[in-house]
Amino acid sequence: MNTCDRRELTGPFDVIGDVHGCRSELATLLERLGYVLGRDDQGRPVGATHPEGRTVVFVGDLVDRGPDTPGVLRLAMGMCADGDALCVTGNHENKFVRALAGRNVTIAHGLAESLSQLSVEDPEFQSAATEFCENLASHLVLDSGRLVVAHAGLRENLHGVESVRARSFAMYGQTTGELDEYGLPVRYPWSHDYRGKAVVVYGHTPVSDLVWVNNTLCLDTGVVFGGELSALRYPERETVSVPAEKVWWEPTKPLSPMPVPR
Repeated sequence: MNTCDRRELTGPFDVIGDVHGCRSELATLLERLGYVLGRDDQGRPVGATHPEGRTVVFVGDLVDRGPDTPGVLRLAMGMCADGDALCVTGNHENKFVRALAGRNVTIAHGLAESLSQLSVEDPEFQSAATEFCENLASHLVLDSGRLVVAHAGLRENLHGVESVRARSFAMYGQTTGELDEYGLPVRYPWSHDYRGKAVVVYGHTPVSDLVWVNNTLCLDTGVVFGGELSALRYPERETVSVPAEKVWWEPTKPLSPMPVPR
């Protein structure tokens, strides 16, 4: 079974950018989008439904850096279990799962905070969260192929493809092999070359503004860095954003505008 191909699901959708442990901002955004939160007996958000039957699609990187990774997972897991949300994996979920499995990974970029936050949760939740992150699709093809959601974006020839190459691109994108002045990898602007008819929505690289580039949109507006948490209402192509409550994690470099083709 191709877990990426969900083209039978037609929405409408609300695609949400990188949350990175910012549970409070996620709850605020969901309510701004018209969802009604469900809470457990401790008052924690464990689900959210929309009166018009809309479905959330998370672009991945639910975990790390922010103050409440378990809270974000609890809400996203509940929504997915109830059929109110879908989620693709991000590179942070991939590393999170490998760390939980005892693999030799570098504990950096907020991973230590996620592991610490999860360690105080009950074993049942820890197990469920691990299983959830392990089984996330690399990307999703939705609405008869008109919408593709992948954490770092995806070239047209990889849409719907289940392969190591497609999964790697969907999680990490493509780099030029160079480092910028901050010592970070320079991302190759794959969206500048994109000519596909499907709308591709992604995150991964935080930007200071929401700009359409060749039918693609990056929704990572750096909420954990003090920016915003953003969503795309599809098929309306309307964006909705809420501000960060504070700078939860000092960015290595300032948020910059989305690069556009010249």
